Amino acid sequence: MPEFKVKYPNSEGTHKEIRTIESSTGKVDVSVLLPTVDADRGGYFAKLLSQLKEQTFQDFEVIIVIGDKRQGRAINKAAALAKGELLIILDDDASIGHNTVFENLVKHIEQDPKIGMAGVANTIPEDANWVVRTVMKQVPRRSSEIVKEVVESDMAEHPCCAIPRHVFYGMGGENEIIPRGLDPYLRSEIRKYGYKIVVIPNTFIHHLPPETLSKNIGQFFRNGRQSAFARLNYPDFVVDLTVSHTDDFEEKVGFGTRLFRMLGRVFLSVVKLEFMNLLFMICYYYGFIVGYFFDRKK
Repeated sequence: MPEFKVKYPNSEGTHKEIRTIESSTGKVDVSVLLPTVDADRGGYFAKLLSQLKEQTFQDFEVIIVIGDKRQGRAINKAAALAKGELLIILDDDASIGHNTVFENLVKHIEQDPKIGMAGVANTIPEDANWVVRTVMKQVPRRSSEIVKEVVESDMAEHPCCAIPRHVFYGMGGENEIIPRGLDPYLRSEIRKYGYKIVVIPNTFIHHLPPETLSKNIGQFFRNGRQSAFARLNYPDFVVDLTVSHTDDFEEKVGFGTRLFRMLGRVFLSVVKLEFMNLLFMICYYYGFIVGYFFDRKK
């Protein structure tokens, strides 16, 4: 297989924002959109580029946007340059689970024109350390099971998802304003545009939490703070989440429902002895309280 060649936007090769990797076959049916802050992510980024070369489906280009901390804006930049009729979005710290992921995504979207977004399962790798394994087992949405048939599900997410280009532009692209909550907002807009959100069968990636307890604590605190910011300043963009493939989806729920659900999750964490999940909920809601009182727009 030919090696990927990185083509820079200027002749000096010093542009650090957008890089393109041309298709190894010369044909571009798919554009892979890959936003990244530092083109590193602790080594995950280089491994991901290597995994792309192993995919059985190779008729794709890769558009890498470097340095934009607003993920939605970075994805929109990449989409504006895309040549493919299908867009595959990847997180820079994702790990592709097997060599037929792209082939499966393309096949299922071609078979059903009503699919507006196709996602995959996120599973726990065999070599995960105890922190990663415990977080992914205990924390809702940090992992999801492999499905055996196409399932309409709210569990399709940015770490690896495919969207037909006409759907992406028809529903208005990614939200460039909010720092958190992009996945549920994107799914909501695709549904409003009249298309389905699905998870495809026998297909998975690994999208892992941080490897240490302290980094997870920091991440949950930031997530809570960013969630408060979005809820205070952009409430119309905030969309509810489910925690499994089979849950009924409800886009907006009231404060009372959220409070009751939160208390229920705390109680279940204690009953199930899931103390790591309990710790992270405390960190998240502490971050939410801090954000609610200190991060209002001026």
